[in-house]
Amino acid sequence: MREFSWQYFARTGNLDAYLLYKAATEREGEENKKRSDQENTDENKDHELVD
Repeated sequence: MREFSWQYFARTGNLDAYLLYKAATEREGEENKKRSDQENTDENKDHELVD
């Protein structure tokens, strides 16, 4: 969706397409942060079990 909305914006200049692209990019960043935080939490749990 992010790539499509960017291509549509680039070809048409449609601001709604840009806003969709921006929202998709922000959502993707939030998902990556949540995934990273979860991985860090899981790693810490593994270390606690070893100690």
